[in-house]
Amino acid sequence: IDQVTKRIADYRALNEVPSNVSIPADAVTASASGLDPHISLANARLQAPRVAQACNISPDRVLRLIDGATDGRDLGILGEPGVNVLMLNLALDKEH
Repeated sequence: IDQVTKRIADYRALNEVPSNVSIPADAVTASASGLDPHISLANARLQAPRVAQACNISPDRVLRLIDGATDGRDLGILGEPGVNVLMLNLALDKEH
């Protein structure tokens, strides 16, 4: 619990997320293998302003790239949509 609490605080500080905004679980935990190439849409969107600043592009452009790198539910009904981080990073690289 202490480790997750610290990760939440670090995530809030890094991404300037106010205390009244929930932090997605995948932002402060890891998959069993640590190799999952996807993050939640909520996690990606919370990071968008920081990524936009780092890449020197507009936050709206980052959000559009996030939408383009988002995979739907498995078989259209299972799980939640996820952002393919590899595909998003490749798209961001093309922007600058």
